[in-house]
Amino acid sequence: MHRVALIRGDGIGPEISEATVRVIEASGAQISWEEGLIGQAAKRRLGAELPWDSLEKIRQLKVALKAPLMAERMSGGVVVEGAGETRRHPSINNGLRRELEAFANLRPVRGYAGVSDGYQHLDVVIVRELTEDLYSGLERRVDDGVAEATKRISKTASRRVARFACDYALKAGRGKITAIHKANVLHLTDGLFLESVRGVAGEYPALEFDDQMVDAACYHLIRRPEMFDVLVLPNQYGDILSDVVAGLIGSLGLAPGANIGPRVAVFEAAHGAAPDIAGRGVANPISLILSGALLLDHIGEGEAADRIRRGVAATLARAQGLTPDLGGSATTAELARRICNQIEEESFMSRCDALKE
Repeated sequence: MHRVALIRGDGIGPEISEATVRVIEASGAQISWEEGLIGQAAKRRLGAELPWDSLEKIRQLKVALKAPLMAERMSGGVVVEGAGETRRHPSINNGLRRELEAFANLRPVRGYAGVSDGYQHLDVVIVRELTEDLYSGLERRVDDGVAEATKRISKTASRRVARFACDYALKAGRGKITAIHKANVLHLTDGLFLESVRGVAGEYPALEFDDQMVDAACYHLIRRPEMFDVLVLPNQYGDILSDVVAGLIGSLGLAPGANIGPRVAVFEAAHGAAPDIAGRGVANPISLILSGALLLDHIGEGEAADRIRRGVAATLARAQGLTPDLGGSATTAELARRICNQIEEESFMSRCDALKE
């Protein structure tokens, strides 16, 4: 039995969390879920959006499934109090990643028959550095008409995320690493990122390496996505290109993700909390379901993870019973039920085949 923290999130989070738990149970994985209160529910019950006790539980368990949190930036940021310190972070997601020391955002994105018109064969992995770049929160107002932000890039963080990307590529049977940058304009910052990634990639002779400027990469992702395999990017470019690729396959609701550090991994949907549709039961749960499959890979339940991915692919291929973002009219629960039925049907057929043998 694997103990996993469950962060039900805000907005549509509780709905898609329930759907994901059901699908993971149908996969046969043995999970003991332990609630981790973070976000608006934590603020209502515990008086803090990022309670120290919840962070400590995730650190102890080392793995969490996280639904979306409300990500608006608040005046004064998000405060975390614990271990005799008080720290402020620009947003709750930023704070969660920093507190758990996550440095790599992993987003494998693939197209699906039935919903990814023209991009059924797209298959790329986004690896986004999480600790630096313009998302460091280093901003200031110069005067009433001018504000500025600091773009911070370090060799240490760039090499660390590059090594993560290369190790992932080898483990996943991938063959190519592409560094995404704008070093022709940002010579020092993006230049350092490119130099760092190139240096690490040179230590992996089994992997092909190239680089693309971020504007050219956007163009080629749309025109010739087969050019790419594993992309490694600074923080902001990774955020933007993740959404571009999700749009190509049909919906942000199909894109899984994970925030990974040296001790803790948090698996999360690529989209936000969508408060405008919260409580209506029409949110697409597949992004979080596929993030759950990544979680199962991480804890050694690869067969259950593959059952989930096959169940999702088969359900999408039928193009029936889908949620509104995919052109259907099904509810969150109905779509989850279809995926569960697909997994159970496959398991039944496998048992029958085994009996024939």
